[in-house]
Amino acid sequence: MPRIARLEIDKKSGTLKAFDGSDRQVAFYPASIGSPDRPTPSGTVKVASTNDKPTYHYNPDYKFDSVKSRKPFDVKPGPNNPVGAYWIGLSAQSYGIHGTAEPDRITKSASHGCIRLTNWDVRTLGENVKRGTPVVFLDAPTESSSKRQGKPAAKRASN
Repeated sequence: MPRIARLEIDKKSGTLKAFDGSDRQVAFYPASIGSPDRPTPSGTVKVASTNDKPTYHYNPDYKFDSVKSRKPFDVKPGPNNPVGAYWIGLSAQSYGIHGTAEPDRITKSASHGCIRLTNWDVRTLGENVKRGTPVVFLDAPTESSSKRQGKPAAKRASN
Protein backbone atom coordinates (compact mmCIF):
# COMPACT_ATOMS: atom_id res chain seq x y z
CA MET A 1 0.00 0.00 0.00
CA PRO A 2 1.33 3.47 -0.83
CA ARG A 3 1.86 6.09 1.87
CA ILE A 4 -1.49 7.53 2.96
CA ALA A 5 -1.90 11.30 2.59
CA ARG A 6 -5.49 11.69 3.93
CA LEU A 7 -8.15 9.67 5.74
CA GLU A 8 -11.88 10.24 5.47
CA ILE A 9 -14.33 8.96 8.07
CA ASP A 10 -17.92 8.88 6.83
CA LYS A 11 -20.13 8.83 9.92
CA LYS A 12 -23.36 8.13 8.04
CA SER A 13 -22.13 5.16 6.03
CA GLY A 14 -19.77 3.81 8.72
CA THR A 15 -16.69 3.72 6.51
CA LEU A 16 -13.08 4.86 6.47
CA LYS A 17 -11.35 5.68 3.18
CA ALA A 18 -7.62 6.26 2.67
CA PHE A 19 -6.16 8.40 -0.12
CA ASP A 20 -2.62 8.73 -1.43
CA GLY A 21 -0.81 11.95 -2.35
CA SER A 22 -2.45 11.96 -5.81
CA ASP A 23 -5.91 11.89 -4.16
CA ARG A 24 -6.43 8.31 -5.35
CA GLN A 25 -8.40 6.06 -3.01
CA VAL A 26 -6.07 3.28 -1.85
CA ALA A 27 -8.14 1.64 0.91
CA PHE A 28 -11.74 1.28 2.07
CA TYR A 29 -12.76 -0.19 5.44
CA PRO A 30 -16.08 -0.72 7.21
CA ALA A 31 -15.96 0.90 10.66
CA SER A 32 -17.88 1.37 13.90
CA ILE A 33 -18.03 5.11 14.48
CA GLY A 34 -19.09 6.87 17.69
CA SER A 35 -22.30 6.64 19.68
CA PRO A 36 -25.01 9.01 20.91
CA ASP A 37 -23.45 9.20 24.40
CA ARG A 38 -19.92 9.80 23.07
CA PRO A 39 -20.00 11.05 19.47
CA THR A 40 -17.05 11.03 17.14
CA PRO A 41 -15.42 14.44 16.46
CA SER A 42 -16.37 16.60 13.48
CA GLY A 43 -14.22 18.56 11.09
CA THR A 44 -10.58 17.75 10.46
CA VAL A 45 -8.06 16.40 12.97
CA LYS A 46 -4.63 14.86 12.45
CA VAL A 47 -2.90 11.59 13.20
CA ALA A 48 -0.94 12.23 16.40
CA SER A 49 0.63 8.79 16.99
CA THR A 50 0.63 5.10 16.12
CA ASN A 51 1.11 2.32 18.63
CA ASP A 52 1.49 -1.40 18.03
CA LYS A 53 0.23 -3.44 21.00
CA PRO A 54 -1.20 -0.51 22.99
CA THR A 55 -2.01 -0.52 26.69
CA TYR A 56 -5.58 0.67 27.29
CA HIS A 57 -5.87 3.38 29.97
CA TYR A 58 -9.39 3.76 31.38
CA ASN A 59 -10.36 7.21 32.62
CA PRO A 60 -13.35 7.11 35.03
CA ASP A 61 -14.41 10.55 33.77
CA TYR A 62 -15.61 8.73 30.62
CA LYS A 63 -18.34 7.03 32.71
CA PHE A 64 -18.91 4.23 30.21
CA ASP A 65 -22.11 2.34 31.10
CA SER A 66 -20.34 -1.01 30.86
CA VAL A 67 -17.57 -0.04 33.33
CA LYS A 68 -18.33 0.30 37.03
CA SER A 69 -14.88 1.40 38.26
CA ARG A 70 -14.51 4.85 39.77
CA LYS A 71 -10.72 4.58 39.59
CA PRO A 72 -8.45 4.61 36.54
CA PHE A 73 -7.00 1.28 35.44
CA ASP A 74 -4.93 -0.20 32.62
CA VAL A 75 -5.52 -3.23 30.43
CA LYS A 76 -2.30 -4.79 29.15
CA PRO A 77 -1.59 -5.05 25.41
CA GLY A 78 -3.24 -7.82 23.49
CA PRO A 79 -5.90 -8.37 20.86
CA ASN A 80 -8.62 -8.66 23.52
CA ASN A 81 -8.06 -5.30 25.20
CA PRO A 82 -10.65 -2.57 24.47
CA VAL A 83 -8.52 -0.91 21.76
CA GLY A 84 -7.39 -4.14 20.13
CA ALA A 85 -3.91 -4.81 18.84
CA TYR A 86 -3.16 -1.41 17.25
CA TRP A 87 -3.92 2.26 18.06
CA ILE A 88 -3.77 5.34 15.82
CA GLY A 89 -4.05 8.35 18.12
CA LEU A 90 -5.78 11.47 16.84
CA SER A 91 -5.18 15.12 17.73
CA ALA A 92 -8.67 15.21 19.31
CA GLN A 93 -7.80 14.20 22.88
CA SER A 94 -8.72 10.60 23.84
CA TYR A 95 -9.94 9.74 20.32
CA GLY A 96 -8.35 7.27 17.98
CA ILE A 97 -8.69 4.65 15.29
CA HIS A 98 -8.22 1.22 16.83
CA GLY A 99 -8.78 -2.50 16.58
CA THR A 100 -11.24 -4.74 18.36
CA ALA A 101 -11.45 -8.20 19.85
CA GLU A 102 -14.84 -8.60 18.14
CA PRO A 103 -14.32 -8.06 14.39
CA ASP A 104 -17.77 -9.49 13.65
CA ARG A 105 -19.30 -6.49 15.46
CA ILE A 106 -17.75 -3.86 13.13
CA THR A 107 -20.59 -1.65 11.76
CA LYS A 108 -23.11 -3.51 13.95
CA SER A 109 -22.31 -1.82 17.27
CA ALA A 110 -21.44 1.70 18.38
CA SER A 111 -18.08 2.74 19.79
CA HIS A 112 -17.26 5.13 22.62
CA GLY A 113 -16.47 7.88 20.13
CA CYS A 114 -13.48 6.26 18.47
CA ILE A 115 -13.29 4.66 15.05
CA ARG A 116 -13.13 0.89 15.40
CA LEU A 117 -11.74 -1.36 12.66
CA THR A 118 -10.61 -4.98 12.64
CA ASN A 119 -7.17 -5.52 14.19
CA TRP A 120 -5.69 -6.41 10.79
CA ASP A 121 -7.20 -3.38 9.00
CA VAL A 122 -6.03 -0.86 11.61
CA ARG A 123 -2.53 -2.37 11.58
CA THR A 124 -2.31 -2.02 7.77
CA LEU A 125 -3.58 1.54 8.04
CA GLY A 126 -1.26 2.43 10.94
CA GLU A 127 1.81 1.12 9.15
CA ASN A 128 1.08 3.46 6.23
CA VAL A 129 0.15 6.75 7.91
CA LYS A 130 2.47 9.21 9.55
CA ARG A 131 2.06 11.81 12.22
CA GLY A 132 0.28 14.86 10.83
CA THR A 133 -1.84 12.98 8.28
CA PRO A 134 -5.23 14.77 8.04
CA VAL A 135 -8.32 12.85 9.14
CA VAL A 136 -11.52 14.38 7.73
CA PHE A 137 -14.88 13.55 9.32
CA LEU A 138 -17.81 13.68 6.92
CA ASP A 139 -21.09 14.31 8.75
CA ALA A 140 -23.66 14.51 5.96
CA PRO A 141 -24.19 11.85 3.29
CA THR A 142 -23.92 14.47 0.52
CA GLU A 143 -20.49 15.75 1.53
CA SER A 144 -17.67 14.58 -0.68
CA SER A 145 -13.93 14.57 -0.40
CA SER A 146 -13.59 17.19 -3.13
CA LYS A 147 -16.04 19.48 -1.34
CA ARG A 148 -14.23 19.03 1.98
CA GLN A 149 -10.89 19.75 0.36
CA GLY A 150 -12.14 23.01 -1.19
CA LYS A 151 -12.07 21.71 -4.75
CA PRO A 152 -14.88 22.54 -7.16
CA ALA A 153 -17.43 19.80 -7.75
CA ALA A 154 -17.37 18.12 -11.15
CA LYS A 155 -19.70 19.78 -13.64
CA ARG A 156 -22.50 17.71 -15.12
CA ALA A 157 -22.90 17.51 -18.86
CA SER A 158 -26.10 19.15 -20.07
CA ASN A 159 -28.17 18.02 -23.04
